[in-house]
Amino acid sequence: MACEKLHRFAAVVSGISLPERFTYPFHYVPHPLCEAAAAQVLQYVDVRAEWQPELRQGKMLGVLVVRDTAGELGFLAAFSGNLAGAVQHSYFVPPVYDLLQPDGEFKRGEAEITAINHEIAALEANEQLHHLHSCLQQEERQRDAELAAYREVMARDKQKRDDARQHGTLAPAEQQRLIAESQFQKAELKRMRRRWEAEILDIQQKLDDRLCHINELKQKRKAMSEALQERIFRLFVVQNARGERLDLMEVFNRYYDEAVLPPSGAGECCAPRLLQYAYMQGLKPLCMAEFWYGDSPVGEVRHHGHYYPACSSKCKPILSFMLQGLDVEPNPLEESPDVPIEVLYEDEWLLAVNKPAGVLSAPGKLDVDSLPQLLMRERPGMLLHVVHRLDMATSGVLLLAKSMEMCTTLQQLFAARRVKKCYVAWLEGNVKQDCGTISLPLRPDLNHRPFQLVDEVHGKEAVTRYEVLERKEGQTKVRFYPFTGRTHQLRVHAAHSRGLNAPIVGDALYGNGTDGRLMLHAEQLSFTHPITLHLLTITAPAPY
Repeated sequence: MACEKLHRFAAVVSGISLPERFTYPFHYVPHPLCEAAAAQVLQYVDVRAEWQPELRQGKMLGVLVVRDTAGELGFLAAFSGNLAGAVQHSYFVPPVYDLLQPDGEFKRGEAEITAINHEIAALEANEQLHHLHSCLQQEERQRDAELAAYREVMARDKQKRDDARQHGTLAPAEQQRLIAESQFQKAELKRMRRRWEAEILDIQQKLDDRLCHINELKQKRKAMSEALQERIFRLFVVQNARGERLDLMEVFNRYYDEAVLPPSGAGECCAPRLLQYAYMQGLKPLCMAEFWYGDSPVGEVRHHGHYYPACSSKCKPILSFMLQGLDVEPNPLEESPDVPIEVLYEDEWLLAVNKPAGVLSAPGKLDVDSLPQLLMRERPGMLLHVVHRLDMATSGVLLLAKSMEMCTTLQQLFAARRVKKCYVAWLEGNVKQDCGTISLPLRPDLNHRPFQLVDEVHGKEAVTRYEVLERKEGQTKVRFYPFTGRTHQLRVHAAHSRGLNAPIVGDALYGNGTDGRLMLHAEQLSFTHPITLHLLTITAPAPY
């Protein structure tokens, strides 16, 4: 079959050098050939009026630049998920597996689960079930009211008995009567409780019988759903450049070295679709890029036309297999820059340095030396503890302690917000207001780490004050004063539509990421020295 999905470049690209190695998909700057291909895809999509309402809600698109069997350049295009209720469109590569086949495994399994959903919904809407719920609540209210009223009677009678004992000598018969009265009331309270428990238990058992059947159906639905997912993931068979083939269950089990169920939607993103089609058609992948079309999802940061890395939870295991056999660029985050580290302040208790961009603040998952490791190599015998962190791509003032005790003390200052922080950044776009405060709560995107989401319900408080320093050539230089220290706080507050809607220049996660380094610099820290009690202000002027 001819490569019907292969598109030729409309513009002249002969002057563009080919990439030396294939794109590392989780952190990259798009190659000019990918940018040219993306521009053509945007032109094609823009004129499809019937797609616009859906696309404007947001969709990830992708391109893969390839050589065909004749050595000619071209590109493939893909979208993630579904488009206009379908996964097959003439311009785009097909899915790895078509979930929407009318008589396919997914549709049959979905129909069975839908039937159980209808049965559960009917049982939950049953009038008798709601009547039992109502009766149970009414009985519990009446029980509580009757028991409370009787306890008040008991309390009043006890007070009378106490008063009688305090105001004179009681005859033995009277004393016996008071004791008997007390014993009777306590026994009566127990009898009332038992009576109510029996009445409520009868209703509760009738209710539980109905709920038990509903819960059994829900457990059955869950088991059917998981079984269906596993069957489907067995049908998602992907290939790598060596010609090896694995289904997604095998891919994830190998990647994590244990039996795991892939996350929902695994295999439906652009990158696996593009590589799969290229391999199946004998095309040679050269470079790849994914970009966003339309509005940003609620809580996330996505900008129309900006490029984004492949997702981690769904795509990292898959692409780690599919890229085997290609000469892939190294992870740029694992290449620690060989630059001198400037010491800004030092005494016998702490050390402050000007962290270079591209250096880890502390040891992490990446197999590169972090800043304290680099410093301790220069200072044999010295043990340094990182007090706070800056993103790897952020430069500026970083504080380290020479003992664990001092580290804990300084961290307590940060936690109590007694450390004043100041950052300088260049933003993409013109920020209209000269100053203001951004308050957008943040939480990690568990399915797409290390991204952070704005979440009003589950997010943690994140507050930033800003002031504009300069506007020039469509960019804005700002100074940030964060009151809190959440992960990626300044990057999200800058880029989010409810923040400044202006990503930090060079931000590969929340912006375009095509302008070199992240233009974010921690310029100043100010706090009271825990030992000397002097106000200490440490400054590293922004390099831009």
